[in-house]
Amino acid sequence: MKEFLKDWKVHALCGIMVLAAEFIGKHAVYLGPVSFTMFPMLYTIIMGILLALFKLIPKSMMETASPYITISVLMLGARSAATIGPNLGLIVSSGAALILQEFGNLGTIFFSIPVGVLIFNMGRSVVGAGFSISREGSLIVIGDMYGLDSDEGLGVMGGYIVGTIFGTIICGVCSSLLANTGWFHPYALAMACGTGSASMMSANVAPLMDMWPELSEEIYALAYASNTLSGMDGLYMNLLLAIPMSNALYKFLWKLKGKTPPESHHQDVDKVDIIEY
Repeated sequence: MKEFLKDWKVHALCGIMVLAAEFIGKHAVYLGPVSFTMFPMLYTIIMGILLALFKLIPKSMMETASPYITISVLMLGARSAATIGPNLGLIVSSGAALILQEFGNLGTIFFSIPVGVLIFNMGRSVVGAGFSISREGSLIVIGDMYGLDSDEGLGVMGGYIVGTIFGTIICGVCSSLLANTGWFHPYALAMACGTGSASMMSANVAPLMDMWPELSEEIYALAYASNTLSGMDGLYMNLLLAIPMSNALYKFLWKLKGKTPPESHHQDVDKVDIIEY
C-alpha cells in the first residue's frame, strides 16, 4: 500500500504540473527584430527545478519517478513512429536536400566532445550529451543502448533538459537573425528548422512565417518535412554513424591526454557526478 501511494503521488503531481503548464499556454516574445516562443514543456521543467530546489518534494518521490522516464520514452518512440509513417510520401518528394541536411547534425560531435573531454574532463556522459542535439530520438537510442541510468543516459538527459529550457529561445533568436540577414532563401531556412523536436521546429518557423506570410504554408510544409525526416533518418544516423564516431573520438581524446578513458557505470541516485578526474 505504501509503494502504491508513492506512485499515486508522483502521478498526481505530474498531472497538476502538466495542467498548469497547458493553462499558461504558448507565448511568443518579441524583442525588436528578434523573437522566440515559450512552450508548456519549458514551464514544467522550471516547476520541477523549483520544487527540488526549495525541497518541496521528498527525495523518495524523485526516486519513484525515475523509472517512469524510460517508460515515457518508449511511449514517445511509438508516437514518433506513428507520426513518421503517414508522411513518407512527403519526405520522398522533398528531394535530396532534406536527406543531406541530416549530416549537419553530426557537427555537434566534433565540437562538444572535445570541449567536454579536453576542458571539463568528462567521462562517458559526454558521449550521451555530445553525439546529437539530445532530443526525443536521442533519448530512445541511449535508453535502449546504455540505459537512462547510465553515464550516457545522464549526459543525454542533461542535454535534453538544458535544450528544453534554452533551446527554443536560442532557435527563435537564431532564426530571426538569419532571416533578417537576407543571405538565405526562405525555403532554405525552412528546411533548416527541422531538428527532430516539435517545440524547436515551431520556435524556428514562427519568425519565418511572420517575415514571409505569403509563403507561410510552403515554409511550414518544408519545416515539417525536415523535422519528420530528422526524426526518421536521425535514428539510423545516430545508430550507424553518430554513436560509433562519438565513441572513437572519446577514446582518442582521452588517449591524447595520456590517460585511460573512463568506463561507463550506472548511476547511484545519491552519488551523481559527471566529471571524471
